[in-house]
Amino acid sequence: MFGSTVDTSRGNSAASGQQLLTPTRFVWPYGGRRVFLSGSFTRWTEHVPMSPLEGCPTVFQVICNLSPGYHQYKFYVDGEWRHDEHQPFVNANGGVMNTIFITGPDMAPTAFSPSNMDVDDFSQRVVDASQDSIPRMSAADLEMSRHRISALLSNRTAYELLPESGKVIALDVNLPVKQAFHILYEQGIPLAPLWDFGKGQFVGVLGPLDFILILRELGTHGSNLTEEELETHTVAAWKEGKAHISRQYDGIGRPYPRPLVQVGPYDNLKDVALKILQNKVAAVPVIYSSLQDGSYPQLLHLASLSGILKCICRYFRHSSSSLPILQQPICSIPLGTWVPRIGESSSKPLATLRPHASLGSALSLLVQAGVSSIPVVDDNDSLIDIYSRSDITALAKDKAYAQIHLDDMTVHQALQLGQDASPPYGIFNGQRCHMCLRSDSLGKVIERLANPGVRRLVIVEAGSKRVEGIISLSDVFRFLLGL
Repeated sequence: MFGSTVDTSRGNSAASGQQLLTPTRFVWPYGGRRVFLSGSFTRWTEHVPMSPLEGCPTVFQVICNLSPGYHQYKFYVDGEWRHDEHQPFVNANGGVMNTIFITGPDMAPTAFSPSNMDVDDFSQRVVDASQDSIPRMSAADLEMSRHRISALLSNRTAYELLPESGKVIALDVNLPVKQAFHILYEQGIPLAPLWDFGKGQFVGVLGPLDFILILRELGTHGSNLTEEELETHTVAAWKEGKAHISRQYDGIGRPYPRPLVQVGPYDNLKDVALKILQNKVAAVPVIYSSLQDGSYPQLLHLASLSGILKCICRYFRHSSSSLPILQQPICSIPLGTWVPRIGESSSKPLATLRPHASLGSALSLLVQAGVSSIPVVDDNDSLIDIYSRSDITALAKDKAYAQIHLDDMTVHQALQLGQDASPPYGIFNGQRCHMCLRSDSLGKVIERLANPGVRRLVIVEAGSKRVEGIISLSDVFRFLLGL
């Protein structure tokens, strides 16, 4: 929920009933339990409560109606007066205070403000007090930050990603697809390595994309998906069929499934990250064998970009100043996919879904766009939910896959199906949708992405939750590694 709009015109002696007021958004993005706003527009006597942004509990905001002119303000956070060092401020009799200038008819910013803010086009009617001049980082700082991250990852190994305790599930390649489907759903895991007893080795990974392709392939051939078809179709048969569909053949023309992408426990983390990015996979198995020929392999862990990012956060948590890159707001760096603004072009459009779109079209878009999830938005482009590849496993509930047609079920219905018994993967602190603001620092974004199951953040406009972009784990690593 968001705070209501506050009329503060009485706080300005120049205000009159005929004066046009400008709704102005104030944002405190640095956390706290109780946050208030006070300023010259309230005569410093009223503390206006600020509300946490849904999905971003450390970000507080409120919209106040301000009269044209120069205003000063401060934040009252957990009983302590604070100002935002990233916004324009002055040293005055009352200490350090933030400043803002609201333009009116026939007015222009004056020398009152030491750093005049860029006020939004008046047709938008809402001024964002956090959108002032964006600090730009030098090329030297960027290069230094990337070098330090690269050096860290080059000197850390995949062995350090292994948890103190846990389980790793592998599936027999001769399991029926239906049974494998149910195991992933019941265990709440997005993917699992495949074991071939005949070869005595791991031969691949089964994940949500496989089930999406199975459902689409059966639909393409005009056959309704039945429980019997999934019962007789083994994972091995599917992998061979997938190779045929993808035109992957060996030297004598036989379908040749894509070889397993794996790493060893002593491979450095930079190489692990590069393997994940280059092969466009969600995770890679960490496999160890004490024998030179690689026989009797042991599955130790599934290494992911999230785990590697957690290592970066842990190492630089108390020395973030050594990485200037972490202080930059995400809107100032080439990171993620953004909705283009008026007059701008976008080489990579942002894919979104409406809740009434068919599940079939959603699955096709996931495959065609090559993304792991797509924001679900309303007619105002405000975020409602998010549909991910891993949500396909919800169709295992009560054998729903045997009763539906992809083009008849909507995205909304598919999400409702998964709400009652959704697997834990992709949910952190009870949230499905993980959000951030364009003004958030890269450091804050990285901290959120390092949480288990969080693979992407939807960038929303404060207050309206209108989708402005999306940032994925792979986006962050391509930027950090300069790819």
